[in-house]
Amino acid sequence: MSTEISDAVVVPSAQAHTGKGLGTGNPADAFVIEPARQRTKRTPRRTRTNFEMLAWLFMRLSGIVLVVLILGHLLIMLVLDGGVSKIGFAFVAGRWASPFWQVWDLTMLWLAMLHGANGMRQVINDYAEKDSTRLWLKGLMGTATVFTVLLGTLVIFTFDPNI
Repeated sequence: MSTEISDAVVVPSAQAHTGKGLGTGNPADAFVIEPARQRTKRTPRRTRTNFEMLAWLFMRLSGIVLVVLILGHLLIMLVLDGGVSKIGFAFVAGRWASPFWQVWDLTMLWLAMLHGANGMRQVINDYAEKDSTRLWLKGLMGTATVFTVLLGTLVIFTFDPNI
């Protein structure tokens, strides 16, 4: 039984990502972990931000709060207040006369729009291949989100029941 010693040479990282590996025939050799770069005076202290981690955390926390707000909304509107047949202009006017319900509905609006926009941002990042397409889609989505949040906030706080 003889043992063969491979003459494999460690490839630079640019070649490691081509799938050619180290030339040993083992596909697992294509995944080379580069050593950490040395910091120089020109290297910034932090090369990335925590935005994606904060966006991930926002999705989880806003989802929990939205479940409570929406289930409370449905319980009050459909069960305690007599169902959909009772909801009309006068019902909304009476409800938005209270600052509590204004804040409840405003919180639902803001969290739902920001939660949905954050999810759409991730979908755009995942599926839009060209940078220009990604930029335009995110711009349109951001514009629609800002417009909807501002318009909804304006309606909630300037609602006049005497129309």
